[in-house]
Amino acid sequence: MSTLIFKDLGNGISCIDAQYVRTGLASCYLIEQNGHAAFIDMGTNNTVPLLLEILEQKNIPLSNVDYVIPTHVHLDHAGGAGQLMQHAPNARLIIHPRGARHMIDPSRLQAGASAVYGEAEFKKHYGDLIPIDKERVTEAPDGFGLYFQGRKLLFLDTPGHAKHHFCIIDKASKGMFTGDTFGVAYPELTAGNSPFIFPPSSPVDFDPDAWINSIDRLIASGSNQAFLTHYGAVSNLDVLAADLKNKVATFADFARSADSTEKLGALVTDYLVQEALLNNPALSREKILDVLSLDLDLVIQGLAVWIERTRKK
Repeated sequence: MSTLIFKDLGNGISCIDAQYVRTGLASCYLIEQNGHAAFIDMGTNNTVPLLLEILEQKNIPLSNVDYVIPTHVHLDHAGGAGQLMQHAPNARLIIHPRGARHMIDPSRLQAGASAVYGEAEFKKHYGDLIPIDKERVTEAPDGFGLYFQGRKLLFLDTPGHAKHHFCIIDKASKGMFTGDTFGVAYPELTAGNSPFIFPPSSPVDFDPDAWINSIDRLIASGSNQAFLTHYGAVSNLDVLAADLKNKVATFADFARSADSTEKLGALVTDYLVQEALLNNPALSREKILDVLSLDLDLVIQGLAVWIERTRKK
């Protein structure tokens, strides 16, 4: 069984390692308010025992889990939602309108992911996805407001990484829970207080213009920290936002200029390695590629699918 690793971030927020593939790859967030709990992103079925354990450590009964909130329906964020809801009888699922049907009936999600990873690998990392009763599902369109024990959470539609993605603004912490929209910043690639951030373009929804607009909307919220699923809390948001938007635009330019997927892959890989080295010269190319090993293929696939669709239009 995986070991519970979490960090209290203040304002009732805990960052929990999802133990997805490796430590430090994906996180979930617990918000505590008046003895009640809300989870934002919940990893996979393999993560759920860790979420139950942290509730036990914090003496929060399962009946006091009010909300289960995946930022989008990619399985490293939402794969454990159904199982967690089984344990939390009073919880409601809050989900983007485009993602609700996949949580109510996850058969297409499971079939698609099984086809990509193979049945054995899918079972290893995700198990069987558990449907959620539609009566327990609330759709959160752009501008939706939720009062969690008097604590207001504001939901913003933030496409670019996925069409079914929202981010959550939490005024109490002056923070925002950003899923993948505000990028990926792994601790292993951070130099001091300077994270190396990049946009995880993934099949099949990469949209550079929408993504840049989403980043601008997040910055306009006035938040001063972002809680990333991959991984942890970051600040200095204006600088990170400018860097992230530049990388989104650069990825799009690479996709437009490359005459093959192989060429695109080489451009993206070399660019990310060089950017990571500029941020932290103490790193080696081998270390960077090892940390990014799970992301690179997805990033390249996402760009390739986008440019093919764009050219057909």
